[in-house]
Amino acid sequence: MLENLNIPEGIEKEPELPLPSIEEQQRIVAELKRLEEAGELTPEILAAFMTGKKKLDQNS
Repeated sequence: MLENLNIPEGIEKEPELPLPSIEEQQRIVAELKRLEEAGELTPEILAAFMTGKKKLDQNS
C-alpha cells in the first residue's frame, strides 16, 4: 500500500519527542478542555502542545 510513497530527498526527519507521563497527559488534556470551554483554544495553541513547544508549568 505504501509502495508508491516517495519522500523527497531534502526532507529532514523531525526528532521524536518523549511521551509525557500519564499524569502530565491528563493535565494537558484538562488545560486544553479549559481553553476550549473558555473559547481560547486556537489551532496554534493545540499545535504547540502537540509538538512539545508548549509545556505546562509544574504549578498548573
